[in-house]
Amino acid sequence: MAYIVGVGLLILVLVGVPLKYAAGYRGVVAVVGPIHGILYIVYLAAAYDLARRGRWTLRQMAAVVGAGFVPFLAFVVERQVTRRVEREMR
Repeated sequence: MAYIVGVGLLILVLVGVPLKYAAGYRGVVAVVGPIHGILYIVYLAAAYDLARRGRWTLRQMAAVVGAGFVPFLAFVVERQVTRRVEREMR
């Protein structure tokens, strides 16, 4: 889920926003923006569920939530969380 949210954010930041401000074209932001917003809400629900089940600290939860705001961070945090969950499942 973090990969999907991360790709949407990258499209917004690297394609949509430059097109909006440099060329006045709002199409990418108008389409990708709401999709990213909805998927981010789903991502938050999934992250909350995983954090509750994994008994994460508030700091761990904040890192996962913040990953949806910072471009490229979602990919790093997703990998860390995947490793942690795989390690705990053994």
